[in-house]
Amino acid sequence: MAKKNGSSAAVAAAKQPFSFKKALKNNIGFWFIVPWLVGFIVFKLYPFATSLYYSFSDYNLFNGITTYGIENYEKIFTTPKITKALGVTFKYAFFTVPLKLVAALFIAYILNFKIKGVNFFRTAYYIPSILGGSVAIAVLWKAVFRDDGLLNTALGFIGINGPSWLSDTKYALFVICLLRVWQFGSAMVIFLAALKGVSQDLYEAAAIDGAGKWRQFFSITVPLITPVIFYNLVTQLCQAFQEFNGPYIITSGGPRNSTTLISLLIYNNAFKSYDMGLASAMAWVMFVVLMIFTAIAFWSQNHWVYYADEEGR
Repeated sequence: MAKKNGSSAAVAAAKQPFSFKKALKNNIGFWFIVPWLVGFIVFKLYPFATSLYYSFSDYNLFNGITTYGIENYEKIFTTPKITKALGVTFKYAFFTVPLKLVAALFIAYILNFKIKGVNFFRTAYYIPSILGGSVAIAVLWKAVFRDDGLLNTALGFIGINGPSWLSDTKYALFVICLLRVWQFGSAMVIFLAALKGVSQDLYEAAAIDGAGKWRQFFSITVPLITPVIFYNLVTQLCQAFQEFNGPYIITSGGPRNSTTLISLLIYNNAFKSYDMGLASAMAWVMFVVLMIFTAIAFWSQNHWVYYADEEGR
């Protein structure tokens, strides 16, 4: 009898008409993430997949696709202009990322002390990170370093004939790198938060044992903030490989392609030469390269990153 009643209830439930209101109520969490899902599919997943598809074709914005193959990838490693852009990008990333991290950590360490007006200096050092990626700052940077710019004018007052910063291959990339290093504010704020989390008891104990400030910094501060150093390393590396505004506005990739980063070359091929296939292939090569460097960084953290929750393991 009980079995019969259970079967009847199941049949009655199955015969109930569909209720949109009830379905909405039962799946309310899903409906909240629908806008994000739509945005992710339309603006992330679809372009991601189509760029991979286009990378194996000669897709042109106006002529469409005529052939398929791996010619784009072969061209990347055999065309001198592209291989030079890859080399410049590596040079740019490996020069700016360490310098930016060192500058950010050094300033954060100083601003961690209780000094007069420290809040003003924290704000002043953070402002370049807010403005640094803007077009206006890139234009200002160009005005400072051009032949008759502010820097050379100031050098002229003390009898020094300044070089052609933006038209000389020896200095152009340095100017672009300097702009990137100058934007250390975001990394500095993260370092400062990490430094605030280091217990003062450790410094007091080290001072009793006779350790000086430098010894405390390298034996206590640096090991305890290595997770934050690792985080900043990965994020800054990803940003450096995607740099675009500086080279595009300040030097347009010159002189003689000495500041043409791979991101700028991708833009030129996609929207000036309309060769979307080659541009997509270069983007995927840089994606793979960046994934390799990120994987190496994650593998290396086992040898130098210290996590407090691993003490008892």
